[in-house]
Amino acid sequence: MPYAIHTDVKFAPLAVIEAGTLADECNERWWNQTLSRVNDCVVRLGVFEGEFHFHHHDREDELFFVLEGRLLIDLEDRTVELLPRQGLMVPRSVEHRTRAPTRTVVLMIEAATVEPTGDGSTSPVPG
Repeated sequence: MPYAIHTDVKFAPLAVIEAGTLADECNERWWNQTLSRVNDCVVRLGVFEGEFHFHHHDREDELFFVLEGRLLIDLEDRTVELLPRQGLMVPRSVEHRTRAPTRTVVLMIEAATVEPTGDGSTSPVPG
């Protein structure tokens, strides 16, 4: 599935961030937009339905926080389910895949240096 990943910073400092409006207007199945830069990190809004590929980030941790819907994060040894108002920090180098069985809106915080699609994949999809 194609991913629509926008790394341009949408909102300047001191601008009101209209995350709800962006999410409501999104018609993509797998989309994210960088909202703001905070120090050396970026805050991204994602609208997900379907699954991403397994990947890892060599140098950066990644935080997922669900605003709406249900997010599944597959790890090597388990799957974590996140519901609205729940989050999970995936440490650097940990292989993971995000899945959303229905339309889900997620806030992500990660280092500005992160490659959103990952630095590589080392493990197969669990069977």
